[in-house]
Amino acid sequence: MIDVKLANTWDVAQVGPVTVRCHFAFADVCHAGLKQGGHLRALNAVQLAAKQTYELGPEAAVDIVTWVHSGSLTAQMNGFDAQTLAPQGLHLASTGSGCSRIIWQSGTERAAFYQIWLLADVAGTMPEQETRPAQLALEDGGFRILASGFPEDDPEEGAEIEDGAPVTLCARARVLHAILPEGEGAAYCTTPQRMLLLLVVEGVVTLGQIMLHAGDTATLREQTDLTVIAQSTATVLLIDVAEL
Repeated sequence: MIDVKLANTWDVAQVGPVTVRCHFAFADVCHAGLKQGGHLRALNAVQLAAKQTYELGPEAAVDIVTWVHSGSLTAQMNGFDAQTLAPQGLHLASTGSGCSRIIWQSGTERAAFYQIWLLADVAGTMPEQETRPAQLALEDGGFRILASGFPEDDPEEGAEIEDGAPVTLCARARVLHAILPEGEGAAYCTTPQRMLLLLVVEGVVTLGQIMLHAGDTATLREQTDLTVIAQSTATVLLIDVAEL
């Protein structure tokens, strides 16, 4: 089963002064048709004007993955040093037993980013923060794991991170990324009782007979295999989570 959500059908939530486009129910948006998908609690698209601040908290038992699309973004998680991200940089706020405040602030230009909220499968952990810069040299046209709660995805866990190893999630989930040249594709296979959500960040892709444009998503249930083909140069994110 594949559910498609077009870019112009995402709902809108107000978080302080910031307008957030949300795929599922979030903040003041609680429509019955916007229930979360499995262990994927939220998928939000956020744009900040220059030097604008987006603040959340308190939060607990959720991993918040922030992936920067454009501009620069500084993330400040309570109790940790501020981290500045360039385009395609990634920040993980693993809230664990509780985090009172998380702030994201844009740089001197407008910033756009996506946030993926994943329900933790491991309880009572201490809050943690991790970041990764863009790793364009590692892009080979296939899906690359950015964040994972599966130990086998990081066989060198504990070593100094120089190889683009994924950030470590408390959720048994994966967040993946692919840059696809026109006419080329990427494939991914998961296990049963999982849900896959494909987000097109840039370009046009096909998923079987379905055509998706920038900002569109496709959610796959009861399906373990996915192959996406770029109709123009495209950037996509893929989320693999357990069904509830």
